[in-house]
Amino acid sequence: MVLLQYGTGFLFLGSWLFLFLIMSGYKELEIYKIAFDLAIKIHYASLKLPKFEIFEQGSQIRRSSKSVKDTISEGYGRRRYKPEYIKYLVYAQASCDETLNHLETLIVIYQEIHDFVDLIPEYTILGKKINNYIQWVENNWNA
Repeated sequence: MVLLQYGTGFLFLGSWLFLFLIMSGYKELEIYKIAFDLAIKIHYASLKLPKFEIFEQGSQIRRSSKSVKDTISEGYGRRRYKPEYIKYLVYAQASCDETLNHLETLIVIYQEIHDFVDLIPEYTILGKKINNYIQWVENNWNA
């Protein structure tokens, strides 16, 4: 087996090829970076809702969007225990789905706020990336 340094990780060449990333923290995970950026976008978009809705549906979508990044970081802290890590990644996936559900509701109710429409494809992509990462962890994670 040959070991080559590749960016922030190492590339192992053997009977099959895979990339093992050495990370200094959850902030280097692509899914965390995306979830963090989207949570900020949701926060500001939700403040455009009518005053009464800021504390109702606005509060719900802010909490679910922030939960995605929060559970990714909490799960990363438990990465030593593969089943725990996967469990938290699944929670992040569920919070991503919940946020999509809130977005779809807000789009129907508040058609004049276009920020929510723009976030649907971004959350759809994030959900796919989280799912792919869960599958990678299930198949390759050696805790």
